[in-house]
This record gives sequence, C-alpha cells and structure tokens, in this order.
Amino acid sequence: MSSAVANPSKDNQSGAMLLLLLKARTFIALIVVFTFFAFAAPNFLSTANMIIMSKHVALNAFLAIGMTFVIITGGIDLSVGSIVGLCGMVAGWLILNGVDIGLGWTIQFNTLEIMLIVICVGILIGLINGLLITKLNVAPFIATLGMLYVARGSALLSSDGRTFPNLNGSAEYGNHTFYLIGAGDFLGIPISIWMLVAVGIGAAYVANRTPLGRYIYAVGGNEKSAGLSGVNVHMVKIAVYMFSGFCAALVGLIISSQLVASHPATGNMFELNAIAAAVLGGTSMSGGRGKIAGTIIGAFVIGILSDGLVMMGVSAFWQTVIKGLVIIAAVVVDQAQQKLQARVVLQQQAALND
Repeated sequence: MSSAVANPSKDNQSGAMLLLLLKARTFIALIVVFTFFAFAAPNFLSTANMIIMSKHVALNAFLAIGMTFVIITGGIDLSVGSIVGLCGMVAGWLILNGVDIGLGWTIQFNTLEIMLIVICVGILIGLINGLLITKLNVAPFIATLGMLYVARGSALLSSDGRTFPNLNGSAEYGNHTFYLIGAGDFLGIPISIWMLVAVGIGAAYVANRTPLGRYIYAVGGNEKSAGLSGVNVHMVKIAVYMFSGFCAALVGLIISSQLVASHPATGNMFELNAIAAAVLGGTSMSGGRGKIAGTIIGAFVIGILSDGLVMMGVSAFWQTVIKGLVIIAAVVVDQAQQKLQARVVLQQQAALND
C-alpha cells in the first residue's frame, strides 16, 4: 500500500517539475541560443555587435508587445509590418515636402510634431482595424490581411515606389534632429532601447495592474462571459489594435531615423517575427494568456537567432525556414504545457481528496 501511495506523489512532483521547465522555456531558450552563438559566431560578444543586436531586438520587441495584447484577446494583426512601412513614408514625406495647403503655403514640422503625426497615423490604422473587427464583424485575420495590402499600397503610392532619401531635415524647421530617434543614445544606450524600456514597463503595468489589463485577459479567456460581466468587449478590442498600430508607428519612425531614409517596402514580413516572439514568449494563440516579459524575452531569442545566423553566414532562405520551425515548436510546446498543467491540477485535486 505504501508504494501505491508513493507513486502518485512522485508523478505529481515530476509533473510539477516538467511544468516549471515548460513555463521557463523561453528563458532557457535565450540562454541556450546566446551561449551557442557566443562560441559559434565570430565577434558575437563584441560591444559593437551587442549594440547593433539590441537595436534589432528593440524593433521586433515593439511589434511583439503590441501583438501580445492583440493575441491575448483572441485576435491577430497581420498589418503591423505594412504600418511600419507606411509610417516611415509619412515621416519621410513630412521632412522632405511638408504639407501643401495651397496658395503657395507649405506647413513644415519639427521632429516632435513629425513623431506625433506618424504615431497618430499608426493609431488611426489600428482604430480602423478594430472597427472592422468589432462593428462589421470581419474576422481579425481577414481585416488585418486586407489592411496589410491597403497600407503597403498606400506606402508605394506615396512615392511611386521610390525611396525618400536624405532625411537630414533642416535646422530652420527644427526637424534636423530626426536622426536621433534611431541613431542617438543616452548614457551610452541607444534611445530606441530607452523607448522600449518605457513601452515595455507601461505595457506590463497595464496588463498586470489596471482594469483594462484584466478586461483584455477576460475577453481572450471567454468573450461571452466577459460581456455578461459588464466588460465593453468592443472597446477592449479596439484599444488593443490601436496600441498595436502605435507600436508599429514607433518602429517606422526608428527605422527611417536609423537609415535617414524611408522605403515603402520597409517592414515586409515583420508581422511574422512579432508573432513568433509573442508565441515563443508564452502567449497562447487561443487567447487569454500571455506575459509582456515573456514576449520581450522571446523577441531577444528571435533577434539573437537572426543576427547569429547572419554572422555565421547562414543563407537567408534557411533563416526563414528556421524561424518557421521555431513558431511551430513554440505552439507545440505551448499545447503540451496546457495539457500538462490541466493534468497536474487534476492530480493535485485528487491528492487533496485522498
């Protein structure tokens, strides 16, 4: 009898330990990937490479944070990459041309005003996505896929497919500091990283400490129950798509600033990296579960993986294959975690009943 009692206890302990490892999988993956490339890739640990890699990670992390909120509500945003491209083109247009109001008058904008206008464009596109999904009952996949084409086409139309070059701005108009958004630093740390810290902390606070955060999780967990509990489901969904658009606008600004140029194809396929980082960070594609901290770690994994493979001379085609395998593996592991967690809970309840 004693052995019969002991076996379930050992099963509970092993199941709980395995569940703990699965929950920490993103952090473990980060350590493994970082350690591997530290030995395999030349100059991987150099200061210059760390700074460049941190900038790349920040771009994906911004999009992944916005994507996390969207996925938690049970949605998806395929338009973020195209929003990045369009917002970059808007910034380039404002710097080079301003806004012609007729009668020979042109309004020019300083750097802060350009940032605010571009961010508003991103938020507006997110608002349209949210309205299509909530008011017209268009499936998130279809609504954001359509917006992907609309935003990308608008970016191409803005310049007939050409690049807006030499976005150095003018001291006369106060937009000569535009380059600082992506190329500047503070205390030796790139400004884009400081921006990521601010957005990450703000997003984590909203998710964990505010009623809106609780509503986001409630909508993703059970939309009907959330609605019956008094949650304005439509407003919550609209809010997360607007935030996703905001994050995409920031990325568009940063890339245009870094390159001192805007290209309409910027941001192509960025949405896949964002989804990969969110899923790898523990965000459930079925909604209702996800953490901002996990997403940021996931963005680091994807960023280190991408840059490390480049430094090792791995073909871009193989990089795409590897990223796809990472997404599939992350979803499979997430499903395994959910099943194991349900089993552990049942075992614990059975143990308490005994």
